[in-house]
Amino acid sequence: MRAAVLHEIGQDKLEVLDDVEAVGFGPGRVRIRVRATGLCHSDLSAMGGVLPQPAPFVPGHEGAGEVLEVGEGVTRVKPGDRVVVCWLPACGACPACRRGQTELCLAGFMNAGTPNFRRPGGDVFGFAGTGTFAEEVVVDAGCAVPIPDDVPFDIAALIGCGVTTGLGAALNTADVAAGSSVAVIGCGGVGISAVQGARLKGAAEIVAVDPVSSRRESALRFGATRAVSPEELPGAKQEVTGGEGFDYVFEVVGRSATARTAYENTRRGGTLVVVGAGAMDDHLQLNMFELFFDEKRILPSMYGGGDVLTSYERTIALWRAGRIDLAGLITHRVPLADVNEALDQMRTGTALRTCIEI
Repeated sequence: MRAAVLHEIGQDKLEVLDDVEAVGFGPGRVRIRVRATGLCHSDLSAMGGVLPQPAPFVPGHEGAGEVLEVGEGVTRVKPGDRVVVCWLPACGACPACRRGQTELCLAGFMNAGTPNFRRPGGDVFGFAGTGTFAEEVVVDAGCAVPIPDDVPFDIAALIGCGVTTGLGAALNTADVAAGSSVAVIGCGGVGISAVQGARLKGAAEIVAVDPVSSRRESALRFGATRAVSPEELPGAKQEVTGGEGFDYVFEVVGRSATARTAYENTRRGGTLVVVGAGAMDDHLQLNMFELFFDEKRILPSMYGGGDVLTSYERTIALWRAGRIDLAGLITHRVPLADVNEALDQMRTGTALRTCIEI
């Protein structure tokens, strides 16, 4: 089958090959025909070495498709079912799951070190234990989440990561208060979803911050009350909050510099929500006095900070009711053969989400 492969960490181009085989099928496993996958910035981070990932590997973790085959013991899905790929399934038995913090379950990460694919030259891994830039993928049954027939594959793919992460940061992690002021730093697909979540919660002011003008314009269409460049943020802070700072600031970039900016633009007693996935050697510096004196809450948000399956269901219900716009997030569509074009669009910030149709 065809798949897009990164041969070495640090390369910026993928090679689309037709000699890749999905492996690992057996009891408790599901084979999926991938129909659509989104390009998430985390894929770029893994390619560049910001996020740990063995190579060679097939990127992609935000996918949807049809079940082709199920292994022994699999009862939740059957051949022909439409599913979204969940890259972080909950085992239901670990301490985090028993506490109700299923987004912190580590079971899914255990598969990240096991090859998902094979080529004549050797094993190939799948990003985050999946690898959806391929025509087929074999995953644990918990990674194949059934979706209703009326949910298109491209919409379902977005729900698999970006939308769940951004919406959940506002709805679950921050639990934004009605009438509050919000700033969102970084307005790609995840940041725009955080904007939509803040709007759903009734935030009075939502300031979108991004260096790319097209993304700022998009943020306004999705519910931001104003959109500014990073250089304009101090002025917006003064105009919206009288210089006090925002009630909630979402950092959706994954860099210590923007996290520090977010902290400084959060009011005393306010909430900084860290959504972006950053590097292990990129350290955020805070002094002990400001931590004590400002009493700002710092809340990391992992995959939307809530039960993933519940979040999927909620997102579908909100989409059906017209309360959130998911189709508008997809600004570009390309076939798998043009995946490198999609990478360039992501790097330049010209796309909110690119759907790769497989």
